[in-house]
Amino acid sequence: MMLAMKGNSRAAVVLAGAGVIALLAGCSGAGGTTTGAPSTSSSAEIGAASSFSVSMPPATPAYPDTPEGDLDKWAAGQGLTVNDLYEGSPAAYVQDICESMSNQQSSGTEPGEWLAVAQKPDADETAILRQGMPKLCPKWSRTALDALKGDYVHTYSDGTFTVKSEPGTDAEAIAPGRYRTTGQLQDCYWERTSRSGEILANQFATAAQEITVVIRSSDGFFTSRSCGTWKPVG
Repeated sequence: MMLAMKGNSRAAVVLAGAGVIALLAGCSGAGGTTTGAPSTSSSAEIGAASSFSVSMPPATPAYPDTPEGDLDKWAAGQGLTVNDLYEGSPAAYVQDICESMSNQQSSGTEPGEWLAVAQKPDADETAILRQGMPKLCPKWSRTALDALKGDYVHTYSDGTFTVKSEPGTDAEAIAPGRYRTTGQLQDCYWERTSRSGEILANQFATAAQEITVVIRSSDGFFTSRSCGTWKPVG
C-alpha cells in the first residue's frame, strides 16, 4: 500500500507541473499581460505618436490703436523697415526725426536742409516719413515733405560754389540771389568770380556782425572763407 501511494503522488506532481506550464503559456498569448519586449507593430505605433507635431501659425503682432500703432502696422504691411536703432518701429524713427528738426533749428541749422543733406533718408525711410509726419509731427510735416522733394532752404559756409539756377540737392552749387551772414565775424573773405575765374567782386572783413552779398545769374562761382553761414534773404 505504501508503494502504491508513492506512485500516485508522483503522478499528481507531474500533472500539477504540466498545469502550471500550460497556465504560463496561456498568459503569454492573446489577451494576457507580458513583461517582455513589445511587438513590432506596437513599436511602430509608439514611434509614430512620438514624431507627431502640430504646426502653429505665426503670431500676428499686436499694434495699439494709436497713430503710432497705425503707422507701424501700415509700414509692416508695406514691407518697410527702419534702422535697428529704432527696434523695428517706424513711429519711433519719425518721432526722432521730428525732435531732431526742432534741435537743428535751435542750433541755427535749417531743419529741411539737415534732413535732406545730412540724413539722406533711403526709399523706405522716405515713404515712412511721408506717411507718418502729418500725424506724428505736424509742426515739421510741410518742411520735411518739401525737403524730401529737394525743396528746402540751402545754406552755405566755407567753400567754392558753382552758380546754378536750380542747384537741387547739389551741395557744391548755389542759386543766384541775395545772401546774408550774421554773428561775430572775423577775417571773413568772400568773392564772386566769372566762369573764366575773373574776380567780379570781393571783400575782406577783419571784423563784422552782418554781411550781405548779391550773387547774379551771370556769375560763375562764389567763394567764402571764415564767414560763418550764408542764408538766402527775401
